[in-house]
Parts: sequence; C-alpha cells; structure tokens
Amino acid sequence: MSGTSSASAVGSWLADRVRDVLYGLLVILFWPSLTVLFRLSVRGRSHLRTRGIVVAPHRSYWDIFVLAVACGPFRRITFLAREGLLRHPVFAPFVWGFAVVIDREAFGVGDFRRTLAAASRAKLLGIFPEGTTRPGARPKSGAIRLAERLDRPLVPVNIVARGPYPPARFLKIPVCFPRIEVRIGPPVTVGELGRDLPPSLPRSDRHYLLTSRLMELIQAT
Repeated sequence: MSGTSSASAVGSWLADRVRDVLYGLLVILFWPSLTVLFRLSVRGRSHLRTRGIVVAPHRSYWDIFVLAVACGPFRRITFLAREGLLRHPVFAPFVWGFAVVIDREAFGVGDFRRTLAAASRAKLLGIFPEGTTRPGARPKSGAIRLAERLDRPLVPVNIVARGPYPPARFLKIPVCFPRIEVRIGPPVTVGELGRDLPPSLPRSDRHYLLTSRLMELIQAT
C-alpha cells in the first residue's frame, strides 16, 4: 500500500515539474506580444517570494494571461476555473493543464477537496473572487476560506488599465489596446484583514466583511 502511495506521489511530482516547464515556456512565448500590445509594466513582483493565494479582480479573459506574464515564467500560478471553460476551444487546453476546475454555481465538497489537493502542491494559487467577467458580479468568499484552511497569505494584485479594457473593437481594425500596469501588493493574512472584527461575529458575516476588505485592498494596491 505504501509502495502505491509512493508511486502516486512521485507521479504527481513529475507531472507538476512538466507543468512548470510548459507553463514557463508559454509565459515566455506570450511575454513579447503582451508587453508590446499592452505596454505592460509590473510593480511589486518581489512580493511573490512566499507561497500564497494571488487574488485579482476579473474584468476580461485577458486577465489570466496578463497575470501569468506579470508574475513571470518561474512562478506558476494554479488558477481556479469554472467548468464552462472546458468547452471553450481556446481555453480548454490551458484549463486542463494549469487550473483546478470547479462548479462555480454549486461549489461542493469535491470541488473544495480538489482545490486543497492542488493548492498543497502549488506555490501560488490564483483566484478571481467574482468568478466571472460579468460587470457587477458580487465577489465570493472562496479566497478567504482557502487562506484560512491552508494558512497562507493573500497576495492582492490590481490590474490597472489606462484605456479601454477589455480592448475595444476586438477582431476589428484598428484594435485599441490599453496601457496596463500590474501592481502586486504585500502579502496579507486573514488575521490581519480581520484584526478588529468582533470574535462573536457569525462566520458568514465575517467572511463577507473580510472579502469586502480584500477587494478594497486590491483596489488600493
């Protein structure tokens, strides 16, 4: 039995190393085009030296590639992705290789276990609290709950666009790309976020307030 467990652990380790290499190659491949199109600049990359949960607002599918390039080829992010992306012809291969697939509308025990298993091996876990690019979507508390469970800090990341984002008139000529600055803030623990909250506060209310504070911190980064 222990031999089977050891073989499984070795297999997982090798699979992760293959993902590291492929991820790094893809980031290097995307880096020149994103840097030119978005005139991409990055501030605060040194804050990624620790294991953590990268949290950023979600306004466009470009966010995924911008965030990956901003963090660099040697800091693979394991993203949380909704099931619908598995049916997307462009994103499906990336989701299979570099994401944990969850049911965003009915997040269950199985989704949580898969997320914990992936997060235990990944240095960086990437979460978009809104879970969708739809404007006005209410952020969910998944990042807070995972940070509590994994005892990892949250790394706030703000994608600041000067110009239309997502790019205006996409697939038309001319395409107007904004100038983007990715601002990576210092890691913060859940305890630091909720330092002044009363201990008697119901769990759901506490998670709601912590999520609101996290989103405010991202916007201020």
